[in-house]
Amino acid sequence: MRPPHPIEDLLRDAAPQVLGALVRRYGNFADAEDAVQEALLAAATQWPAQGTPENPIGWLVQVASRRLIDQLRSESSRQERETAYERSGPERPDYDDTVTLMFMCAHPALTTGSAIALTLRAVGGLTTAEIARAFLVPEATMAQRISRAKQSIKQSGVAFARPTGSQWPVRLASVLHVLYLIFNEGYLTGSGDELARAEVSGEAIRLTRIVRLALPDDPEVAGLLALMLLTEARRPARAGAGGELIPLAEQDRTRWDRDLIGEGDALIAEAWRKGAVGPYQVQAAIAALHDQAGGAADTDWREIFALYGLLERMTGNPMVSLSRAIAAAMADGPGSGLAYLRPLEARLAGHHRLHAVRAHLLEMDGRLEDAIEDYEAAAQRTASVPEQQYLIMRAARLKQSLKFT
Repeated sequence: MRPPHPIEDLLRDAAPQVLGALVRRYGNFADAEDAVQEALLAAATQWPAQGTPENPIGWLVQVASRRLIDQLRSESSRQERETAYERSGPERPDYDDTVTLMFMCAHPALTTGSAIALTLRAVGGLTTAEIARAFLVPEATMAQRISRAKQSIKQSGVAFARPTGSQWPVRLASVLHVLYLIFNEGYLTGSGDELARAEVSGEAIRLTRIVRLALPDDPEVAGLLALMLLTEARRPARAGAGGELIPLAEQDRTRWDRDLIGEGDALIAEAWRKGAVGPYQVQAAIAALHDQAGGAADTDWREIFALYGLLERMTGNPMVSLSRAIAAAMADGPGSGLAYLRPLEARLAGHHRLHAVRAHLLEMDGRLEDAIEDYEAAAQRTASVPEQQYLIMRAARLKQSLKFT
């Protein structure tokens, strides 16, 4: 049995389930969200002194419902909403409220980007700053986007209700993107002292498994789950005893989770045979090539380079182009990789990952002074303390080697 969570962790895990239950029942996201926040505040105040209730989620739903009903009593539509809920019949016990809430957040009144941002806040529990980093935009811009998303839903007149069967696949792209971003934030935390947040990436995997149960024949759902599993398999070797970052090429691959790799390999092989190849399947195929190799030197870098080219054409994502530059360097030498970086300098000016990748390729090319400059620039720009420490250490090692040449 899993040891009890601290109250704050329990509340974070429960919040999206409570919100999902209230939105299904009352249909108003903004009001439900306010009521849930009040219930969470009440729990944080009362539970430490009175003890955690036997059914924490039930307690939160009850308290939040009372808050919301108090507000609805003053509205003329209260009776209609309550009657509609009573006529909706029994709830499906096999539905996870968190997943249901994700599909509900893929609202037709929102753009895909706004739906993803809103879901990350409501379901993923990520801060506005974390979401902004995922989208490569300033925090203030993301805060405005989330606020406008809530307002758009309110003004649309479209019920914020559980999607019907035909709507689920339409909203699937947004939901998968949300899960992808949540996993990434958990696997390599964008800021703070921690390298990773295992509970966040674990929750992304759990939710993706549930989505796959709902849509077992969708190859991109399988591709995303495969990508998560093949990546999560490396977690035991990603950090040293002191929590320091260990890059892929230096990891002890005997510590990788072979069960997760086997499951991921089977999923991506099954999805690939269906013929409708999407970006998550391509990323999973790349991850599988890394996991199947005995070491960095044994990796099929040319195949990875080709797959990144396909992914680049699918997405136009500059981060994909950064990864393709690394694959080019590993396949054909650092000069080739540096050539692929040049077109990205304007698009990613000032981004720490551009500096970090360029530093790595310059080091491979023997241009140590230039590499030191980029390592230090990357360290100054990242918000992740473990990543910053790793970059500073790389620069220091190169300085030491220059000192003795």
